[in-house]
Amino acid sequence: MSKHGTTSIEIERKYDVTGEAGEPAFVGVGPIAVIEVPEIRELDAVYYDTADLSLAHAHVALRRREGGPDAGWHIKRDAGEGRTEQHWALGEDDRDENGTGAGGGGRASVPEWVADEVRELIGDGELHPVARVRNHRVVSRLLDAAGYPVAEFCDDHVTGENLGTGGAETWREWEVELSAAAPDSRRGRTELLDGLEAAVLAAGAAPASSSSKLERALRAG
Repeated sequence: MSKHGTTSIEIERKYDVTGEAGEPAFVGVGPIAVIEVPEIRELDAVYYDTADLSLAHAHVALRRREGGPDAGWHIKRDAGEGRTEQHWALGEDDRDENGTGAGGGGRASVPEWVADEVRELIGDGELHPVARVRNHRVVSRLLDAAGYPVAEFCDDHVTGENLGTGGAETWREWEVELSAAAPDSRRGRTELLDGLEAAVLAAGAAPASSSSKLERALRAG
């Protein structure tokens, strides 16, 4: 396992949505020609921070997530365009305090090599669970005419818990995230996202009131 994990760029937009929203009409937006049959993912993430939320104040998120194709430890940071994401897959040395897997929202200890990646932000502060986000995700890949993935559309039904206050909130949101076959220029990506956003807003959504699920969970209670 690489101690530095793998790094990718996540370029997405988020939207608040109610039960009255319809299906966005994505076909014909930019190169999008096909919407794949949706896939359902059950995601369960615990977020870690210091007592004074050093990471949240620096717009950094550290989580351990189970479910989906990228289960594992993640660190997300703001970038010039989108967010950078470091990822470490779950392994035999990723265990909770009882020596077992941390499924169902278990409280695993943050591996040392993961904590080292945020050491400049937390100093000697101790990382502990601050929020839990459970997400019933319905995801559809948006493909071009050749079958390459241009973007993903996620319909998220979320429960966020503030583990400090015990408060919880349930909400629904949509995400549109660019994939490998998105335009290779920033201008092209922005134009594609603008087109996708027009379809999303026309279906009844609104720009997200929170920048992330973690931010909304921490506001609960």
